[in-house]
Amino acid sequence: MNIGFWICGILAVPFALIGVLFAIFNENAAKFVSGFNSLSEEEQALYDKAAIARDMRNNCFVWAAIMLVGALLSYFGVWYMAIPAFIIWGFMFFKEVSLDTHKAFEKYLIK
Repeated sequence: MNIGFWICGILAVPFALIGVLFAIFNENAAKFVSGFNSLSEEEQALYDKAAIARDMRNNCFVWAAIMLVGALLSYFGVWYMAIPAFIIWGFMFFKEVSLDTHKAFEKYLIK
């Protein structure tokens, strides 16, 4: 049993599905972004919801691709090839995390 293949493969599926949902619902999906949904309606109107949804979609597809590559390398190589996939994913994920909601979405302000 190749644990690296299964873990990366299982994680690639929800990332891809979430990316597809953000692609289908476009700016309506922005309300599902953590932190943005806690803003009031007046504050949400100040932000470009389409750009938020597009960036979330792109992030999810990139994360799915990273996990898919990790799964394939683990399947055709050795199980621990999943570790670099998780390190790369972790770096990219935590680069996007911000504890301050306004700071996290300031690049999406409508000017």
